[in-house]
Amino acid sequence: MKRLLSAPSFTSWVSVVLMAVLFIAGAANYTGFASTQVVLNLLIDNAFLLVIAVGMSFVILSGGIDLSVGSVLALTTMVAAWLLQVAQWPAEAVIVLVLLGGAAFGALQGGVIHVFKLQPFIVTLAGMFLARGLCFLISVDSVTIDAPLFVALSQTQIPLFGGAFLSPGAVIALVVLGLGLWIAHCTAFGRTIYALGGSEASALMMGLNVGRTKVAVYALSGFCASLAGLLFAFYMLSGYGQHGQGVELDAIAAVVIGGTVLTGGYGYVAGALSGVLVLGLIQTLIAFDGTLSSWWTKIVIGALLFVFCAVQRLLSLKKAAS
Repeated sequence: MKRLLSAPSFTSWVSVVLMAVLFIAGAANYTGFASTQVVLNLLIDNAFLLVIAVGMSFVILSGGIDLSVGSVLALTTMVAAWLLQVAQWPAEAVIVLVLLGGAAFGALQGGVIHVFKLQPFIVTLAGMFLARGLCFLISVDSVTIDAPLFVALSQTQIPLFGGAFLSPGAVIALVVLGLGLWIAHCTAFGRTIYALGGSEASALMMGLNVGRTKVAVYALSGFCASLAGLLFAFYMLSGYGQHGQGVELDAIAAVVIGGTVLTGGYGYVAGALSGVLVLGLIQTLIAFDGTLSSWWTKIVIGALLFVFCAVQRLLSLKKAAS
């Protein structure tokens, strides 16, 4: 037990145990909670959040933060809706454009952070306001999407066993998670991110290209935010400047609850999945209860985030003292 408490992976295991406890509590108290489709709906409803959390994991591992992802999600839905409905672009071209645009937006933020030696919090906060403002330059109203490809992806159900199904968005999110795991743990780029998050000065002394890595990390986060925006557009079939309000904070909460240390250098991309599922289970439990306000979701998530940050800090102090 002493070794477990002192292990860096302690909070990751806590998130897995918490996820299991929440699921068992729901199954014991609510009829139908443990059905296969309810479990799969956690992935379907939170596919966009999982994609953003994967990108956010890389940013936090590098020692940074990205507050612009929710606004980039909204901007992606607005640009896609306008190009599809007003400019009459083909859906395939729209998808490619918004993904490249999201990556470019993230790369710009990473370049500003590196070149001008600015705090990521300030730069991405500016990016958050910029992207959200651009949404309302396009339209202040919601724009409905009726492009055949988007409608087909919205309505498609991928059959599994026992009549259960997954959406294409959930499958895409799982593929992104798998690619994230491979990048983080099987590539030189992933190892450089961990080194950068551990100590930028040490990374420089090892001859690692810190500037290029920072730009690439934020470009990856922007790409994931745009992909999440597309998944959200498939889910909602609309573009709107108010989409994704607070998603950046949900993503950060999911990453931290999943065991990634906020100061960078340690964590698992797989923790993004457990963190997102914990958030999804809390929302589902409150929905099944039916007597609690939806604001209780935020209250519980805030309390969990506070506890996980405190535990991470205590573990780091204990490690430093030893």
